[in-house]
Amino acid sequence: MTFPFTRDGAPEHVADLPGASEVVVIGGGVIGVSAALFLARQGVQVTLLEKGRVAAEQSSRNWGWIRTQGRDVAEIPIALEARGLWRDLDRECQGRLGVRTVGVTYLARRESDLAAYEDWLGSAAGFGLDSHMVSRAELSQLLPGIKGSWPGALHTPSDMKGEPWVAVPELARLARDAGAVIVEDCAVRGLDMEAGRVAGVQTEKGRIRTAEVLLAGGAWSSLFLRRHGVNIPQLSVGSTVLETGPLPPVTDGAGVDHRTAFRPRADGGYTVAPSTLSELYVGPDAVRALAKYLVVLKSGGFDVRLLPRAPAGYPDAWGTPRKWADDEETPFERMRILNPPPNVAKAQAACDAFAAAFPEVGPVKPRRVWAGMIDVLPDVVPLVDRVAALPGLTVATGMCGHGFGIGPAFGRIAAALVQGTAPGHDLSRFRMSRFSDGSRMVPGPNI
Repeated sequence: MTFPFTRDGAPEHVADLPGASEVVVIGGGVIGVSAALFLARQGVQVTLLEKGRVAAEQSSRNWGWIRTQGRDVAEIPIALEARGLWRDLDRECQGRLGVRTVGVTYLARRESDLAAYEDWLGSAAGFGLDSHMVSRAELSQLLPGIKGSWPGALHTPSDMKGEPWVAVPELARLARDAGAVIVEDCAVRGLDMEAGRVAGVQTEKGRIRTAEVLLAGGAWSSLFLRRHGVNIPQLSVGSTVLETGPLPPVTDGAGVDHRTAFRPRADGGYTVAPSTLSELYVGPDAVRALAKYLVVLKSGGFDVRLLPRAPAGYPDAWGTPRKWADDEETPFERMRILNPPPNVAKAQAACDAFAAAFPEVGPVKPRRVWAGMIDVLPDVVPLVDRVAALPGLTVATGMCGHGFGIGPAFGRIAAALVQGTAPGHDLSRFRMSRFSDGSRMVPGPNI
């Protein structure tokens, strides 16, 4: 299957809807698929429900980076676990996931960037990372042929890349082969609550009895929760990405500066993106959550373009319903695949910046341009927690653009939370209560 994902063909996963399941996973992105895989391999009866197609939204549309570099300190141990899981899963799939160690380099625009990188290195000390500073003179050895005025860089040789639109569907096949039931074109309309706790889910195709639900709905998670009276300040921002055709192999690594991000692809081209562009469609949730986002907005480093009105059917569009009955068509059915328009001008500017950095490639044109909606939270770290107000519900959302790379580990962690077993990591940074207990929003690294 090649990108972009659509619903033009028949769905791959067409299992019959079971009457009951020990666990129901809502959402067929990398988190939900990984959780279903680990649950099935542990002998748990698990059903994964996807309103459209597995990995059709942000899980297939990202840069494909698998990195520890630049992570929030609380995420680093999880990112390290994820990196190991990706290696293991790729070996199991005989290399089909496209996972390869390429190294990640953050190119500094100014001396203050280098200072920020040094600060992050200090905070990450003790995790055994191979991240280190690179001087301007050393850049030409690290990235031969690169041209530019960067004063230096931060580099992590062990960081990797994968091919998202191939990898996540492959993981879904592993989950299915392990016994998970996967049903595409099946939206979950709501939770069925009895005696104050989860007793099932209502889908467009009928009810499934279950005592445990994992919500991994990406950009749609906050809308689903709001219907059940749980409010989180999650928003979604558009991110443009592109692929080039085959180009001279000017670099084997992944890198980013203030204009462009790049990494090699398995097909001989490069995945390139405007590195800081985020496009926010202003809607009711954005207005309500504005105060919590002020800290990260004031920190700079993000090229946030405000768009006054989301297209009809988007999660935070002004006309999108926030309440519905179990027998009514929901927003999830009206928009099976969230497919935002890319910013073509910014895509070409990113290509131009890539070509300027590596003159040997000559003029660079996009072969294909797309966009995805990244689920974000005010402190730029995920929410992975049990939902106290809805016993039986676990949520893993707000991956803030980190989801693909860290996905297998957070999927494994979510599977543990659902079963009531130890997650193996300190998850206090990712708790839901931080948005309601008066905690100050402390954004993750802005480097």
